[in-house]
Amino acid sequence: MSRRRRASFSDDEDDVVHRKRRRTSENVDIEDRLESLISRVGEKSTSSLESNLEGLASVLEADLPNYKTKIMRILCECAVKLPEKQAVYTTLVGLLNAKNYNFGGEFVEMMIRQLKEALKTEEFNAARLVIRFLSDLVNCRVIVAGSLLAMFDNFVEVTLEDNIPQVRSDWYVYAILAALPWVGRELFEKKEAEFQKLLITIDNYISKRQKIHVPALRVWTTDVPHPQEEYLDCLWAQIKNLQSNKWIEKQVPRPYLAFDSVLCEALQHPLPQIIPPSHNEEIMYPLPTVVFRMFDYTDVPEGPAIPGSHSIDRFLIEEDLNCMVNTNNLDRKDCAASLLSYSTKNKIPLNYMIVEVMFGQLFRLPTPPYLEIFYGSTLIELCKLQPGSMPQVLAQATEMLYERIDTMKTTCIERFSNWFSYHLSNFQFRWSWDDWIACTQVNPLLPKPKFVSEVLHKCLRLSYHQRIKDSVPESFSELVPAKPLARYKYQEEGAGSLPGTMSAHKLIDLIKSKCTPEETLVLLKELPNPLADDIDEASHHPVRIDVFVSTLLHLGSKSFSHSFAAIAKFHHILKVLADTEEGQICLLKTMYEVWSTHPQMLVVLTDKLLKTQIVDCSSVANWLFSADMASDFTRNFIWEIMHSTINKMSKHVEKLQKEAEDARDLLDAAKKKMADGLEYDEDDEIPTEEMVERKEERLELMQNQQKRLFLIIFQRFIIILTDHLARCESEGIDYQTPWYKWVIERLQEVFLLHHSLVFKYINTLESLLFTSDIDIHILEVFQQFCALRS
Repeated sequence: MSRRRRASFSDDEDDVVHRKRRRTSENVDIEDRLESLISRVGEKSTSSLESNLEGLASVLEADLPNYKTKIMRILCECAVKLPEKQAVYTTLVGLLNAKNYNFGGEFVEMMIRQLKEALKTEEFNAARLVIRFLSDLVNCRVIVAGSLLAMFDNFVEVTLEDNIPQVRSDWYVYAILAALPWVGRELFEKKEAEFQKLLITIDNYISKRQKIHVPALRVWTTDVPHPQEEYLDCLWAQIKNLQSNKWIEKQVPRPYLAFDSVLCEALQHPLPQIIPPSHNEEIMYPLPTVVFRMFDYTDVPEGPAIPGSHSIDRFLIEEDLNCMVNTNNLDRKDCAASLLSYSTKNKIPLNYMIVEVMFGQLFRLPTPPYLEIFYGSTLIELCKLQPGSMPQVLAQATEMLYERIDTMKTTCIERFSNWFSYHLSNFQFRWSWDDWIACTQVNPLLPKPKFVSEVLHKCLRLSYHQRIKDSVPESFSELVPAKPLARYKYQEEGAGSLPGTMSAHKLIDLIKSKCTPEETLVLLKELPNPLADDIDEASHHPVRIDVFVSTLLHLGSKSFSHSFAAIAKFHHILKVLADTEEGQICLLKTMYEVWSTHPQMLVVLTDKLLKTQIVDCSSVANWLFSADMASDFTRNFIWEIMHSTINKMSKHVEKLQKEAEDARDLLDAAKKKMADGLEYDEDDEIPTEEMVERKEERLELMQNQQKRLFLIIFQRFIIILTDHLARCESEGIDYQTPWYKWVIERLQEVFLLHHSLVFKYINTLESLLFTSDIDIHILEVFQQFCALRS
């Protein structure tokens, strides 16, 4: 009897557990269904958008009692992650608010919490999209117009704060202006006087802004054929045009107009007061930008005209296309399909505007929003989806960029060459090269021949030498890269007169016989040192380094893998030979001698030497600025190595910083537990105070090395540029030579690409290097950089 009773109780318990699991599973299924329904509304459907919205609103209203929080979260997420469908979601919220006033109020509260959190965590793009969404909710009769205007007034008061960087006030003004195309008409009709006062305050602010930073952010150094406007100036001009047109535009979709009779009956909610978070020095506001313009109405041969640069429609279309790129940046196919399905594609020259937006992001300074390869692969997808028109637009854009390349910034020329070489590699390297034949007859340091040369060098990385040679006309032969071969000088004609030739030959046989690293060191000790009669074996010994490194790289020249294996096997010997900065620079010079015709090998091997700590970052920087590299100093691969070296140092510092912070946190947490009389788990690896201090000392040492690296780079820039300017002045010639353009713009590039790091040392740079004593042309680059966050 007792066994049966126990069995029946057990069965009941199993049934309860099963029901719970089923309920949980059903909840998950319903939540997934809700997410799918909400996120996909407004996409392709046999029914009209209005009927879909009406149906979805009814479905969601029925689910509100059980899933209200989930529904609100999904809608809040869509507001930020699918901004191109903003009006669809504001209309949906408006319909739900009309049916359920409490839902509307709670949703607005959640959006405000999301806005405050985004501002607090420096997610400024998400914050701007929430502000835009809240603005559109005024049109849907969810939010009181006056309370939105009060929020804008609080934002614009930031412009009156003292001792703040301009980027802070810029962002709040931009967030307001970017929302006005959606809500301007409503504010104009309902709160005209207050709205006008806000606009006057903004106008006063914009007229007083400093724009020292603009030259540093331009893609081209001139305003021909299109003016390159600072982003806030351009948007303000577009907003003023909208204002003169009584706040009426043609581009914003407004599905809520179809529900006016329903929405006008809804009760509205006031926004709570929103005070912008106080400024502190740690906050990283978005940097200013310059608006990229490539096309105007004269460049579009047929079909609809492209909106003017100060038309609000131009801003709205670009805003939508940029949002689509941002939403789909992880999938090139989805991105291309999304761009080509743009809602008003029949009213605009869509292909031209997509290409302009894509290049605008690729050329954005300081850095593109996404990896360069993303833009190349997405443009190829666009060509596949529209083979009849997109390749022609892209070819036209390429020709236009090439024609304007003389005034293009060096950084952008490099990105252009990277993109174009990748694009060519996907189209069998076919191009109308004969149209560019003129570049073969001018100074090879000028931008056009330099661009073609760098394109062919990059194409070589994506193919093989004979293929590239055969792809261009014979007249381009001077710009075609040399065949990448390792040079081993100890086997060349006349090598017998070189010191160390006999040892080099012995070394080859020794390494081929599978010798130990120590045996090679014995052989190297026989070599005399030209720098001193009696020298320690661990000191800088140029002949030993040259013989050993040349031979090692010669034997490993078959592939990257062979070279890596050689470096790994003889790592200890390389460390011994190059244990001073002079020795490391000597090693790098020898590597360059061997592989001077193979830039990619130089890039890869330098990276390997840094990773294995055979050479230091400062040695690489000094080597790149040395006289031995002067002939290649304006080549792209030199700067690829330079930026990779800076990034490697940065990652190392970040790693040490995290280790030190984590160790300190663990120790502090353990101390707190002990102070509270609690025991901590003995399995936890709690560092001692001494261990934490050692990590912090190591971090400080690496930070000092990072500072030294930047000091070396900027000091060497100043020296070579000052020498050039002084020489030109003494000889009475124009300093604006092709060499000067490449070098001064590379200086600017180092500032921009590594701006977050360089800003840490800005006071040191200002007091030690960029003083009032240096030439104004060099100082201006530093001042423009400082103005980015001033």
